Amino acid sequence: MFEYNPEIIAEFRANGGRVGGRFATMDLALLTTIGARTGLPRTTPVVYFTDGAAIFVIASAAGSDRHPAWYHNLLANPKLTVEVGTDAYQAVATSTEGQERTRLFAKAVASQPGFGEYKAKTRRRIPVLRIERII
Repeated sequence: MFEYNPEIIAEFRANGGRVGGRFATMDLALLTTIGARTGLPRTTPVVYFTDGAAIFVIASAAGSDRHPAWYHNLLANPKLTVEVGTDAYQAVATSTEGQERTRLFAKAVASQPGFGEYKAKTRRRIPVLRIERII
């Protein structure tokens, strides 16, 4: 876990989903996943984007050659809790593929060019996950 995550999580929850600093202009969500190895809940702040009724997240790991831990957790158990603003809900994550993934990744880069920089830093294909509320 990045050393700043606990502070971001606390600020997010204290301010109705808004944080300052480098994330001030981004849409931030908290994803609480179940650890793939530990079975324990793990909360991670992530930038999200909307596409219709769903949100989607990019498993960029800032351009690392390894996927982020939360991505591995969602592969093992795709059910999660999402916090957006003051709303918290249960959801399910699914990987996007093909043209849908390409379109969504391009949308993410158009909104946050840093994702394009992350893509240039790694040889891995950066996953794009659709997060849908469970009704």
